[in-house]
This record gives sequence, structure tokens and C-alpha cells, in this order.
Amino acid sequence: MTEALKDMFNIDFFNRFTNDLKLIIKGFNTRKFISQIMDNEWEKKEFKQRCWHITAVLKNYLPADYKEAIAKILELLDHLKDVFNFSEVDDTTFGLSLEYGWVLDNFVEQYGLDDYETSIKAIEKITQFTSCEFAVRPFIIKYPKEMMKQMLVWSKHEHWGVRRLSSEGCRPRLPWAMGLSDLKENPAPIIPILENLKNDTSRFVRLSVANNLNDIAKDNPETVINLIKKWQGKSENINWVIKHGSRTLLKQGNAEAMEIFGFGTVKNITIKDFKISRSKIKIGEFLEFSFKLVNNSSKKAKIRLEYGIYYQKANKTLSKKVCKISEKEYAKNSITDITRRHSFRAVTTRVLHSGLHQVSIIINGKEFQKYDFELIDKK
Repeated sequence: MTEALKDMFNIDFFNRFTNDLKLIIKGFNTRKFISQIMDNEWEKKEFKQRCWHITAVLKNYLPADYKEAIAKILELLDHLKDVFNFSEVDDTTFGLSLEYGWVLDNFVEQYGLDDYETSIKAIEKITQFTSCEFAVRPFIIKYPKEMMKQMLVWSKHEHWGVRRLSSEGCRPRLPWAMGLSDLKENPAPIIPILENLKNDTSRFVRLSVANNLNDIAKDNPETVINLIKKWQGKSENINWVIKHGSRTLLKQGNAEAMEIFGFGTVKNITIKDFKISRSKIKIGEFLEFSFKLVNNSSKKAKIRLEYGIYYQKANKTLSKKVCKISEKEYAKNSITDITRRHSFRAVTTRVLHSGLHQVSIIINGKEFQKYDFELIDKK
């Protein structure tokens, strides 16, 4: 069974964390600290609640003055820089665990919003050890002009972690984070940052640029289409960024995006013998389906092949999820047999409801045949 995210805050983490706190807090009481965190309410707390609780307890062990508390946290990072061999940390790995990041950047987020200068300096240093993209978001909301100007400066920072933060922190739809409604509506302040980072030497930074583009595309597709046209062909790295950043546009079947990436007409493409293995699938089982993809043209065809699953929602309507099968060229006058299995195993990210479901085949954004099937309870 996969460990729940909240359970990453376990006794092993606290043993490491408290040993490190002893480096900066004289007379630190490990047993008292852990007992105050793992109190009678600890097991009931979810992930974000645990983050805030740990931070609140930590605050009681640091100086009451925020500037002095931050100075202690930065002192801790200086100690850890000597402990860790950071020369072995490449440009895709942070030096400290994510748990450290959730605690340290949460401290800045929770207590530093009214001290802009101190907090921004702290974030710049902390994010060189562990990601800080959650902490910057309330600052972007409270100080939009100042923060986006700072993010632009950070996009040229010598450390890849700070450059990554300049993109990741202003993603309009960053998962698990508060949304940035102003940037959803108008992403213009983000674009100069992405311009600086689109061909960054760090793969991790380029990945953030692609994910930011994908976020923007959900609300402002034309903005991303224009950037794709402007950037395409500049370098292999940039080509990868725009392709990965266009994944939502391609899943949506955006005609301009399809054309830009060479997925042409499907007038000579047909589907034959589309079959599903069973009309009733139990929750926890697989839906297996097969079909023949026929290229009737005398020329090879570049095809983005996908299938759509229409899930039953609680209100009895259907919601489509698009899943990729392949993206490749199919030979002229060819027939290709394709079989796929789709899992209906229960997962935390989707609630499965019994009832009518559908599966469809999608070629270059155009939906072809569709089959009904029923999802039923295990009982």
C-alpha cells in the first residue's frame, strides 16, 4: 500500500529534524518537541494540517521576533550545507527532503507575510536547499507587482533552484497550492520569466516552464499557441518544452496545436472492429478493448492516438478523461491491430461511481467510435 503523504512526517523524519535543530537551538528538548507535535490530535490531522501544526510548534522554540527566527533558520541551512556534500547534488535534486521544505517554507508563509524584505531573502536561500513554490504564492497575491518583478530577477539567478522557483511559484494552477486568479485571467507577467528560462541549462527548470505553459493553456490557449509559434525550432530543449507544455491543448484536440506539431487530417483514417471485452466491469477490474487502425492513404500518416473514458459522476453526468496510446507515424495503406487495458482500480485521486460509462477512440483530436459499458460494484 502506498504511504499517505501525511505519513511522511514520521518518527524517522522527526529524529533527523530534531538532531539538526540541536545545531542552532541551545538546550533543545527533543522529547518535548516530538510529544508536542505527536499529541492526541496528531492522527486526525491531514497533510496540510500537520504542516501548520509542526510549524506552530517550531515557532515556540525559535526567537519571538520574526527576523531573529528567520536568522536561526538560515543558520540551520548553513550548518546543513556543511553536513551535506552538495557537490554531489545535480540540477534535478534538492539537497534536503521535501518534508524539510514543507516545514521551512510554511514557516515563512505562515508568519512572514507582513515582512516582505526578510521573507523574500529567506525564500531565496531556502529554495536552494528545498522547494519553496508554495510559500511565494501568498506573497504574489498580497504584493503582485513587487513579487512578479522579483520573480523576473530570480529567473536569472545563478542557482537553478531559484530559477526554477521563479517559474514554479507563479504557475496559475500549481497542484496542491492556492490558485492565482489574477494570473489565470492575465498571464502576461509570467511570459518574460518563461522567455528567460525556456532554454535553461537545468532540465528541472525547463520542466517547470513546460508545466507553467500547460497551466496557462487551460485558461489562455491563444497565449500558449503564440509562444509555440514563436519558440518552435529554436533548440531541441525548447522544442521539448513547448511540446510538453502543449499536452492539455493536444488532449483537447486544439486544431492549431495539432497542426503545429504535424498531426494532419484524418480523412483517410478509419477505425474497424472496435470491441470491448465485456459490457459489465467490476470496480477493481480492467476494461480491455481492441480495434484496427486503418490508414487508407498512399502516404504515411503522423497520428496522435488516444482513447477517452467517460466516467460516471455522482450527479449521473459523464466526465471525459483522455488517455494517450501512442504518437507515431503509421505506414501507408496499413492496418494496425491495437489492444489496450484501462484499470478501474480505486485510487485516491478519483471516486468511482457505478453505472453507465463510455470508451471512445480519438485520432488527432477527432473522436471516432464510442462504446457504452457498465461499471458495477464489487459485491
